[in-house]
Amino acid sequence: MAAGRARRPLGPLWLLGPLRLGLLLLGQPGPAAASRSGSPSPRTGSVVRTFTPFHFLVEPMDVLSVRGASVIMNCSAYCETSPKIEWKKDGTLLNLVSDDRRQLLPDGSLLINSVVHSKHNKPDEGYYQCVATVESLGTIVSRTAKLTVAGLPRFTSQPESSSVYKGNSAILNCEVNVDLAPFVRWEQDRQPVFLDDRVFKLPSGALIISNATDMDGGVYRCIIESGGTPKYSDEAELKILPDPEEPQSLVFARQPSSLTKVTGQSAVFPCVAVGFPTPYVRWTRNEEELTTEGSERFLFLAGGSLVISEVMEEDVGMYTCIADNGNETIEAQAELAVQVPPEFLKRPANIYAHESMDIVFECEVTGKPTPTVKWVKNGDMVIPSDYFKIVKEHNLQVLGLVKSDEGFYQCIAENDVGNAQAGAQLIILDLAPATTGPLPSAPRDVVATLVSTRFIRLTWRTPVSDPQGDNLTYSIFYTKEGINRERVENTSRPGETQVMIQNLMPETVYVFRVVAQNKHGPGESSAPLKVATQPEVQLPGPAPNIRAYANSPTSVTVTWETPLSGNGEIQNYKLYYMEKGQDSEQDVDVAGLSYTINGLKKYTEYSFRVVAYNKHGPGVSTQDVVVRTLSDVPSAPPQNLTLEVRNSKSIMLHWQPPPAGTHSGQITGYKIRYRKVSRKSDVTESIGGTQLFQLIEGLERGTEYSFRVAALTVNGTGPATDWVSAETFESDLDETRVPEVPSSLHVRPLVTSIVVSWTPPENQNIVVRGYAIGYGIGSPHAQTIKVDYKQRYYTIENLDPSSHYVITLKAFNNVGEGIPLYESAVTRPHSDTSEVDLFVINAPYTPVPDPSPMMPPVGVQASILSHDTIRITWADNSLPKNQKITDARYYTVRWKTNIPANTKYKTANATTLSYLVTGLKPNTLYEFSVMVTKGRRSSTWSMTAHGTTFELVPTSPPKDVTVVSKEGKPRTIIVNWQPPSEANGKITGYIIYYSTDVNAEIHDWVIEPVVGNRLTHQIQELTLDTPYYFKIQARNSKGMGPMSEAVQFRTPKAESSDKMPNDQASGSAGKGSRPVDIGPDYKPPLGGSNSPHGSPTSPLDSNMLLVIIVSVGVITIVIVVIVAVFCTRRTTSHQKKKRAACKSVNGSHKYKGNSKDVKPPDLWIHHERLELKPIDKSPDPNPIMTDTPIPRNSQDITPVDNSMDSNIHQRRNSYRGHESEDSMSTLAGRRGMRPKMMMPFDSQPPQQSVRNTPSTDTMPASSSQTCADHQDPESTTGAYLANAQEEDSAQNLPTAHVRPSHPLKSFAVPAVPPAGSTYDPALPSTPLLTQQAPNHPVHSVKTASIGTLGRTRPPMPVVVPSAPDVQETTRMLEDSESNYEPDELTKEMAHLEGLMKDLNAITTA
Repeated sequence: MAAGRARRPLGPLWLLGPLRLGLLLLGQPGPAAASRSGSPSPRTGSVVRTFTPFHFLVEPMDVLSVRGASVIMNCSAYCETSPKIEWKKDGTLLNLVSDDRRQLLPDGSLLINSVVHSKHNKPDEGYYQCVATVESLGTIVSRTAKLTVAGLPRFTSQPESSSVYKGNSAILNCEVNVDLAPFVRWEQDRQPVFLDDRVFKLPSGALIISNATDMDGGVYRCIIESGGTPKYSDEAELKILPDPEEPQSLVFARQPSSLTKVTGQSAVFPCVAVGFPTPYVRWTRNEEELTTEGSERFLFLAGGSLVISEVMEEDVGMYTCIADNGNETIEAQAELAVQVPPEFLKRPANIYAHESMDIVFECEVTGKPTPTVKWVKNGDMVIPSDYFKIVKEHNLQVLGLVKSDEGFYQCIAENDVGNAQAGAQLIILDLAPATTGPLPSAPRDVVATLVSTRFIRLTWRTPVSDPQGDNLTYSIFYTKEGINRERVENTSRPGETQVMIQNLMPETVYVFRVVAQNKHGPGESSAPLKVATQPEVQLPGPAPNIRAYANSPTSVTVTWETPLSGNGEIQNYKLYYMEKGQDSEQDVDVAGLSYTINGLKKYTEYSFRVVAYNKHGPGVSTQDVVVRTLSDVPSAPPQNLTLEVRNSKSIMLHWQPPPAGTHSGQITGYKIRYRKVSRKSDVTESIGGTQLFQLIEGLERGTEYSFRVAALTVNGTGPATDWVSAETFESDLDETRVPEVPSSLHVRPLVTSIVVSWTPPENQNIVVRGYAIGYGIGSPHAQTIKVDYKQRYYTIENLDPSSHYVITLKAFNNVGEGIPLYESAVTRPHSDTSEVDLFVINAPYTPVPDPSPMMPPVGVQASILSHDTIRITWADNSLPKNQKITDARYYTVRWKTNIPANTKYKTANATTLSYLVTGLKPNTLYEFSVMVTKGRRSSTWSMTAHGTTFELVPTSPPKDVTVVSKEGKPRTIIVNWQPPSEANGKITGYIIYYSTDVNAEIHDWVIEPVVGNRLTHQIQELTLDTPYYFKIQARNSKGMGPMSEAVQFRTPKAESSDKMPNDQASGSAGKGSRPVDIGPDYKPPLGGSNSPHGSPTSPLDSNMLLVIIVSVGVITIVIVVIVAVFCTRRTTSHQKKKRAACKSVNGSHKYKGNSKDVKPPDLWIHHERLELKPIDKSPDPNPIMTDTPIPRNSQDITPVDNSMDSNIHQRRNSYRGHESEDSMSTLAGRRGMRPKMMMPFDSQPPQQSVRNTPSTDTMPASSSQTCADHQDPESTTGAYLANAQEEDSAQNLPTAHVRPSHPLKSFAVPAVPPAGSTYDPALPSTPLLTQQAPNHPVHSVKTASIGTLGRTRPPMPVVVPSAPDVQETTRMLEDSESNYEPDELTKEMAHLEGLMKDLNAITTA
């Protein structure tokens, strides 16, 4: 709209006389009106275009909607050429192409599906405007319509139980938000309430019941049905009371309140009075009795409330409700104010005009409050200036028309309750071609004969071509110097050679030229004449005390006082204002001493000054006063939201700030909201800082999520971006194997380089960490280069010309390198330069700089995003302040790490001011620098920025694992290792796994934790002459790394000499000794026991009964043993393999106490129990547990003793990191500890109990570990596993998984079941004996299951017992012998054949 548009000089308007000009300017009927009808005036002689009908048939109206509903904003425009319809929301055009909820209907209406609305997210609520455009004609805009979405259902007050006398009125409150009131309904006794003039609902939602009857009693509740689930209020009971015998005082239950309504709406004045006798209610308006007779708009409801429908302006006034019951009178008042939306008294009219003319569009409006008027041209706001002026408050004056002023102009009137628009078309006519004949030459001697401050008189002589000049008319074109928009003034009659140009500015240079025209057309123009007006005299001084303050984010009020030196009456003031940093000033005429400027930009600095005007013109300007508009929520969403799926549980978000000028304040952060696409109501909110990225973790795998981001200021949250969706990976890619071969490899040889390009492996489910490119002359193994997994090409530089190179490409990951792909190429000779330049352009190295290099980028920053990604950002001082790149420059980013020291730089090109560097090593310090290139000019490298990537779990195992035996201690080994080559962070610890079965499940291996600063560890109490397998795993703060390969080590065969005295110690089962199970071939002395090597340890007992029994038993057992020994020696190789397998599964790889070098156990066989009992001795008179048969009920089971619990906890705590000074540890079973074992058979159920001593502290073990391929389905293992899991959750015991696999179910490692658990006596299981040595107060517990192993099987506590004491063992033998008769022993011979194979396995175990 501003001046300054280029135009060509025009001739005078010889076709239009002064009268017609006046008619055109005013837009009145006349020749212009004739032209509007479509027929050009014959007197104009010019080609007249007709006005094109272009207007709205339907405009959008205000809409109230509910969340989840669909809304249609109606709009329809008419034109001969079908217009293009677009929509604006809050002044911004909507992009409906990519919008899945909002769509444009064929008639131009806007359909919004499933309105979205919540406390912090209101994307649909706002002001909508329809925009219609016809190409080459113009644009018009509709009125703005407000879409209001009812808030969440919420009651501000709820009904309360009450009582009312019959015939009186009752009120049940149900106050809700005004937006929700239309969605409120009532129920009585859960049935809908039907409304009429006796029972009616107030606009607020409250229910009034007049003339109450017994039928009105009941339970009431109100319901909000605004879409979705209805919301119910509290229930309230209304009781109807009979008429009281005594009069009741008259009071208002509800008084009317003052209202402000818009014309056309309804107004309800509630007036409810209660008392006895029942009152009568009447109304007055402005103290005049109000009647409803003859009026269809006024209605008295039963009970006295007043309803005014279709409110009009004349309804304003004070309304009084008067209640009278004969005994007393009360009254209440309320005022009704009426507002009127804008209405047009005069609409703008279509106008024809020529260039350089002045025109005025007239527009008169009315409304209450008084509407404001703004003008729009072709959909864009008209900004007042020297050539576009608002005159007479609402009219638009355009001075010095140019061709581009043509189009549609709209007058938009707006106040608090509505808005309206009316438009008109301006057509700039082209001059008709001159008729045949001579045209006048230029007027001569143009001079300014009178120059004043506000006007200039010009005179001239007739042209040479027509000295008389009686029939010539003249047009005077003038403009301010430097402005191309000319105005025109025509002489009043033919032959006149002077003119007065008025309304000029004082002390201003104007340029004048004169053109003569005759009947054939305009002639030549005179030479331009520059004239300066005189300076103003007696002008007003500056207005004092000018102040400006911000009222809102878009308005500022400026105040001032009358100038001290007015030099006459001040006619008006002109307020100039300008956005800080801009160079175009705007102004507005003001009559008073203050003015509020609206429509300013939010949170923007403006400067203001005031100039006073008197009859002489403008006075002295005030000094500028600067004020910033208030901040607000951002008016636009962030830009360029992108999602990057990292893995199955996390997604990285990147975005850019909202566009400049829409921040509306200081951005304090960003709000991220995300949800599952399948569950749109379940939204998670995350508020971050001012960084432009966020990693969202903890997502579900294989799930599609939607994200949106909104900017925050101190005022709140701005609009959010559209929802952007991405789906997490179904599963993290496989990295248990190496990648497959790349799907293709291409090479392009140049003179000294080869360009290699490839495509990734076809199997995309295996992790590819990068690619290894090997190359060399004749062999691909001379040099190797590794590149990032995202890279698809690489240029191998510094090669020899005319040489044959072999190139190999392999994809790799943390497991290793995949299958290579081979290709060969011969570099070009020196003389061949074809296509070299093509690759130089794209080369990632520094081009040869010009003598005048560019400035390097500044402010380089490295933002760490993950373990392998860093975002580099920078600024470019050679760009404008907005840092917008408009040319073909690009940036080169280079980076390297100093480990190893000879690492080469890697480079990449970028066309923006940031770059995402990926494929970095975890926990590594990198340095980055940037340079800019534009054409052949480049900058130097910028200052470096540094960043260290985040840690990652170790991606390689500990290396150089070695196992050696400790000198002098064959049962102790030393494990040594080195840290992982790819630790990816500080190693915080190691875990050593070892087992005798290399193929065992990892959770069945024994573990040893080691702190991270140690690289050696000792393990004690291993079994002699046994192969062990060792693996080591490292961990850092991010988790566990991979395990090393298994390392085998076989322990020595012989016990060292320093251990022999301990092993042969007589009569001691203490620490360091190793008691041995007594076999069935041993004949025990009466009342005594033997050492492991048979030395007597106590005198013989003289009890004769025992002698007789034992003598008979010994004879029988000697026979059995002889047979057993004979069979044992004839063991087949198949049986040996079976024993070896049994040893591996049930042997000492998990518990060191079951050593291989122990002598075969002696077996004492009972006929009923078939138990295998070691006969040991121990000085402890109170063993933990004695022989206990299968309990008959739960009372037979004794809970675990508390002392044992504390011991277990003590062992657990020592296990979690308190290592011994020598970094030595042992398994649960110390030397000298061996569990007693029993062997029941399902075919021989227990028939008699062995004596159960009162000192029993431990429940029987419940699970078995055996060597067969099946498990008895009746086994109690499953039940105890569940109980063990509960115990584990309660006590956190380190546990070992025990899996039974042998038919002899009772041969098991003893376990401590949970205290209080039930034991099913019906299940065939024999309890195990738990023993304790005197010097072993702590129960050793080992775990073979750690958190990193993804097993769901519940662990079981395992307690390895120590040896029993001597006295208790002796007592057990006595009890055994006293309970069995000699003749019972003979029955055992029938079972010996079935036991022989099992005895062979046991004796060798």
